[in-house]
Amino acid sequence: MESFRELGKRLSNWNRWGGEDERGTLNLVTPERLVAASKSVRSGAIFDLGIAIDSAGPTGFRPAPIHLMTQTGLDMGNGLAMADDFIVMHLQCATQWDALCHWSYDGQMYNGFPLSDLSVAGAAHLGIQNMAKGIVGRGVLLDVAGRAGQPWLDVDYAITPDDLEACEERQGVRLGAGDILCFRTGWRKKYLESAAGWMDAEPGLSLECSEWLHDREIAAVCSDNWGVEVMPSRDPAAMAPMHCVLLRDLGMPIGEIFDFEELTAACEADGAWDFWFSAPPLKVTGGVGSPLNPVVIK
Repeated sequence: MESFRELGKRLSNWNRWGGEDERGTLNLVTPERLVAASKSVRSGAIFDLGIAIDSAGPTGFRPAPIHLMTQTGLDMGNGLAMADDFIVMHLQCATQWDALCHWSYDGQMYNGFPLSDLSVAGAAHLGIQNMAKGIVGRGVLLDVAGRAGQPWLDVDYAITPDDLEACEERQGVRLGAGDILCFRTGWRKKYLESAAGWMDAEPGLSLECSEWLHDREIAAVCSDNWGVEVMPSRDPAAMAPMHCVLLRDLGMPIGEIFDFEELTAACEADGAWDFWFSAPPLKVTGGVGSPLNPVVIK
């Protein structure tokens, strides 16, 4: 079996967009493809895919956000009052993108930038701010759990390229260059019904899907589970081999803990599984991830 290192080397996008590139597969989102993506807006219906940023979670293994008020009605004179607040949180709790510097191996990050570029001050290269202009375009939702006839996939189900293509056929849609793949495992629905064991394991993409994503020239991938790939890893030598291949070798952003439930119902109702997708991260200089509230327009 091909190791994740061998697979990553074979699929590598290093130097594809130049030796100083820090955007990876977001370079596939071209002006021409954005214009074409606008045709996916048909009714003007808006859906948000982000979970609430509060103590309810899920936040995975990261602590829940802390939201505090600094002013709860400061007297501003003449009957006026002002409120103010702040939040302390991990940038990768709640719905979020992984920056390309989030995972690495053998001392190198995407495009050959050294791991030593990371310090307590943040990432000198590949910070999340590089994605601020670009995670928009044609999104496509593949309902893997729906095709299986289940509210959510079995806890250790490894999604294969055949599964993805079977969803395309069932839904009458096809992903292409510059598209953003949204895939539904039902794991968000499971959490809402019972959070027990939610972080212990998860259904998700198998490592072989990395080649499918590369060949289709997908710009970014996101899911309703907490880690995109199947967990525990099928590779005893690597906790998250697909994170290594996608982030470090392909330069592909990974999105986690999205909420696809309302959108899935709408797509089932109107038969249209593609849409305008917009999910820019916060411009946290040197950040290795960012919370967000993705918006879809159908």
